[in-house]
Amino acid sequence: MSAIIKFKDVDKYYGDFHALHDINLEIDAGETVVLIGPSGSGKSTLLRTINGLETIQKGSLVVDGADVSSSQTNLNQLRTDVGMVFQHFNLYNNKTILENIMLAPRLVLKRKPEENEKIAQQLLKRVDLSDQAPKYPAQLSGGQQQRIAIARSLAMDPKVLLFDEPTSALDPEMVGSVLSVMRDIAKNSDMTMLVVTHEMEFAQAVADRVIFMADGRIMEDEHTDTFFAHPKSERARKFLSQVEHH
Repeated sequence: MSAIIKFKDVDKYYGDFHALHDINLEIDAGETVVLIGPSGSGKSTLLRTINGLETIQKGSLVVDGADVSSSQTNLNQLRTDVGMVFQHFNLYNNKTILENIMLAPRLVLKRKPEENEKIAQQLLKRVDLSDQAPKYPAQLSGGQQQRIAIARSLAMDPKVLLFDEPTSALDPEMVGSVLSVMRDIAKNSDMTMLVVTHEMEFAQAVADRVIFMADGRIMEDEHTDTFFAHPKSERARKFLSQVEHH
């Protein structure tokens, strides 16, 4: 397997604040990697550097062969290949659910209308919301909106999908439906997935690897079973004992 994402000696600052320290990390194509750690540990920042939403100050970051920090790199092209699902859905409220899913493929990929609608309908079925196509985002629950946001990302047929705490803004009873869609993607596609989450059961069930971060550093990068059975660092042990451990 070759790495689709490669961080080498990456540092990120916000003014004087050192947000990411000396990040060295490789993610193979098709891997599902979960990033966990206390709030403010740099997980979301690390995720957002991958599609150029945050710039790095030092080191190199190569995604699917493109140097993200190079001015030569077309970030719009990169974001076509690297989808992102945010905490707060970011759907277009003035467009129907179907239009939300079809918009980017039409504008960016120039996908033909019939094919575009067919793919959108298939994705609605995949996230179990076929009956919601004519509705508007405001008519849907948070959990449904997040599943639509995932379908919208999948519509671009990305190579990498980034999830930034996709369930943290949802009511508890909505979380399961979103996680089951993500589980399905991880199990039944060759998508590379990076997920920042506090859902430990999901991490254990789905992740190939777990990356534990604290204070802007990668403290542990382990196979999932190994990490949960034997976290090496005191920080990780403490963190796991604090989050619900079923």
